[in-house]
Amino acid sequence: MLKAVFFDAAGTIFHTREPAGMSYARIARRFGLEADADAVVAAFRRAFHAAPGLAFGPGRPGAELRRMEREWWRALVLRTFDGVGRFADFEAYFDALFTFFADPANWTADPDAPALLATLKARGMLLGVISNFDYRIYRVIEALGLAQYFDSITISSEAGWAKPAPEIFRAALGRHSLSPAEAVHVGDSETHDLRGACGVGMGAILVDPQSAEALAVAGRCARVRALGDTAIAVEQIG
Repeated sequence: MLKAVFFDAAGTIFHTREPAGMSYARIARRFGLEADADAVVAAFRRAFHAAPGLAFGPGRPGAELRRMEREWWRALVLRTFDGVGRFADFEAYFDALFTFFADPANWTADPDAPALLATLKARGMLLGVISNFDYRIYRVIEALGLAQYFDSITISSEAGWAKPAPEIFRAALGRHSLSPAEAVHVGDSETHDLRGACGVGMGAILVDPQSAEALAVAGRCARVRALGDTAIAVEQIG
């Protein structure tokens, strides 16, 4: 019997108001670097996929974690612009960029998220977040009005493992003394969310806007076209 539903964060329950690479390029122009937005988007994707997990581990002081998170992003941004262009003052650009993505005004909740979370909560489900993100997630989730629904938030930078590593899923389950069979994870990445959750024995739901069907369920795995279809998928899996 299902007792809990966990969600990925960015790209699932909330989104950037514009593709991250476009924000990189637009803000770069303020600092004197004219770069083609498509080239920056492509470079960002390459750098992000090649980067090590944003994961540093428990037991570290908060100030140390914040420093390591920031340094991880700084290295990623440096790699993104390697070969694209040079800044007169990279540190000023990075400060502006990091602050931009910390501002909840630059994110938006998925239109289906509030109603979906309220529905699952009304069914008595425990709700949690499992995300490859840093501490800025807390402010964003709170400001978007989503924090009230969640019983726990597990982020890779604090947990010490990044999805699809099984340890981050087990850490989230352990916070509620749940077995994998009692939980489902919902996300937008086939590798990080679907395969990661299935790898530890959890149910998994992939939000895929390109899916041929609005809802397709096979055993404990499902694919939905929109986040709002998750409630039905959870019911069928459970």
